[in-house]
Amino acid sequence: MKFILATKENMTEYFSPEGRVFPVTILSAGPVTVTKIFSKDKDGYDSVQVGFGMQKKERVTKGRAGAMKGAFYKVLKEFRLKPSDKNVAKEGDVIDVSVFAPGDKLQISSVSKGKGFQGVVKRHGFKGGPRTHGQKHSEREPGSIGGGLRTHVPKGMRMAGRMGGDRITQKNL
Repeated sequence: MKFILATKENMTEYFSPEGRVFPVTILSAGPVTVTKIFSKDKDGYDSVQVGFGMQKKERVTKGRAGAMKGAFYKVLKEFRLKPSDKNVAKEGDVIDVSVFAPGDKLQISSVSKGKGFQGVVKRHGFKGGPRTHGQKHSEREPGSIGGGLRTHVPKGMRMAGRMGGDRITQKNL
């Protein structure tokens, strides 16, 4: 199993030889250090914990500092292992971008931008009500949210709410 942690640096453009322009995200994929190995017999599952990015000693809690044995990582991330991936790494191993080859398909996960509390027009693409014929304050309202006979709101009814801040995975990049 190949994995690494990265931080987003900035975005730029790439011009292909045919003259097409593609948006490109530049990532800083630093080396990660294996901090702990979880085994099925001891912990109930197989996984590897890696640390990425250093931070000041003063910013780390005493419990976390003791668990990390003096290495103060900003990010600790755990990756589950398949049974075939056992014994791929030992504690203290450093994993960098050299594990990837040109042309490898990547699966990238991240958290999307949080957009706060949004209405139904922005969140779900609702059209809104008519602007004329006596409508006063209902241009961006959702409309009916349920019938009158059985007075309840059906499950899954799309309404206003918090938007963004979700874990997104892009496969086969």
